[in-house]
Amino acid sequence: MARYYCGDDYIDQEEFHIRARKLATVLSDHGACVDGAIAILLRNDTAYLEIMEACRYIGSRYVTLNWHLASDEIRNILVDSKASVLLGHSDLLTNLNNNIPSGVKALSVEPSDSIKAAYPASTTTQLSAYEDMYGAIADSNEIVTEPLRMRGLFAYTSGSTGKPKGIKRNLSDDRPDTHVIYKSLAKDLLKLQPGDKFYVSAPLYHSAPNALSVMAVADNGVDIHIDPKFDAETFLKTVEKYGITHAYVVPTMMVRLLKLPASVRGKYDISTLRYTIGTGSPCPIDVKEKMIEWMGPIFNESYGASELGFMTLISSTEAKQKPGSVGKILPGGTIKIFDDDKNELPLGEIGTIYIHLPMFGRFDYTNSDGALADNQISEFTTVGDMGYLDADGYLYICDRKKDMIISGGANIFPAEIEAEILQIPEIHDCAVFGAPDPEFGEKIVAAVEVINIPSIDDLKNALEGKIAKFKFPRVLDIHESLPREDTGKIFKAKLREPYWENQKNKV
Repeated sequence: MARYYCGDDYIDQEEFHIRARKLATVLSDHGACVDGAIAILLRNDTAYLEIMEACRYIGSRYVTLNWHLASDEIRNILVDSKASVLLGHSDLLTNLNNNIPSGVKALSVEPSDSIKAAYPASTTTQLSAYEDMYGAIADSNEIVTEPLRMRGLFAYTSGSTGKPKGIKRNLSDDRPDTHVIYKSLAKDLLKLQPGDKFYVSAPLYHSAPNALSVMAVADNGVDIHIDPKFDAETFLKTVEKYGITHAYVVPTMMVRLLKLPASVRGKYDISTLRYTIGTGSPCPIDVKEKMIEWMGPIFNESYGASELGFMTLISSTEAKQKPGSVGKILPGGTIKIFDDDKNELPLGEIGTIYIHLPMFGRFDYTNSDGALADNQISEFTTVGDMGYLDADGYLYICDRKKDMIISGGANIFPAEIEAEILQIPEIHDCAVFGAPDPEFGEKIVAAVEVINIPSIDDLKNALEGKIAKFKFPRVLDIHESLPREDTGKIFKAKLREPYWENQKNKV
């Protein structure tokens, strides 16, 4: 029988499903309803999976809240989503300082030992003012036996360009139940087989690791290992200890794994690991090549977005043949590249990427003034990324349209520069963006988290021969910690703001 782990704590699959069905009754008694919303304010925990499974039996959407958000930010999302119930770790609920909207019922979850070990300073035991979720489950004798059509994730955008918008997926009778789609994707995207063991440590409030975890639950025959947060050596230790076969691994994790001393990397037997998948920013080519050299051709990359789901997939073998590509569209989907006048561009020309992928269904934004219509051409939708298609149908992403730098009339894509900077051993993470320049229009700024502080000359020397000199950063902006969006991505808008605040033109 499969088990679901949080660190070394676990629940077996049979007990998991009993608790989820009892929780569905508890949530219904507290006001959750068909086509309504419940909110989750948890760190990575098996309770996350139980709550999402319970929502399938109610027909409710679930809003996954970044627990790093300020109290007022959480309140705004609770109000906008019209959530009827909030479930959260006891200390996180306490930290809201009574800022939960009236009419929202709150249920408390005590952090597990694994979570307390990962966050010792913030999970000190305290008396919760809210009803205990597991106590309510234990007291419930009613079990909901039949699920409804799955509504799934009700995600919110990061809010980097204003107030976060809810991404509310429409229910449609002309497409299969979302649970059936996830069960199919467990095999087609995650390549899971009975007895496999799936690992995730990225925040479950983010749509990609959240969806992959739900796929693993839908598969119903695999162990799921959730770590409260990512640590490079802990990951290797877990793979060896539990025989992990599948994992969600993003480029930042790869970089941190590669920066482990060779003596540490060689300590662990990770031979069971045969398939990883990553999403988000494209993986730097050199990073992927070094990971393949170390672990073998097990790395798969998917281009995805909260609005549109997983869109493409590329294997390690394909990545070697098509360096820099994020792969081909998933079966049933179509990619088109358009210019600013909405003319379709020929193969090889850079433009805005538009996707049609009916598998995941259409969606609407909440609190949005026409933003969705601005991002659509017929049935095709864009999330603002720029790229091109080659003759074989492989997609290459150049950058976010809003992040592109225009310097001296040249279009410069920060992602290309960031990929090279991340190879510098002294730099832990980085973000490249444009700042105003009286001569060239924009100059290139590199904001970095550093291990050892480099100078701008050190940076330029390290980039010599890697990229054209007109792409070299002219400003080095050193940070102890780079600001993050609620997805975990670097918050470029906050980094750019000081450079542009007194400028009439913000582009």
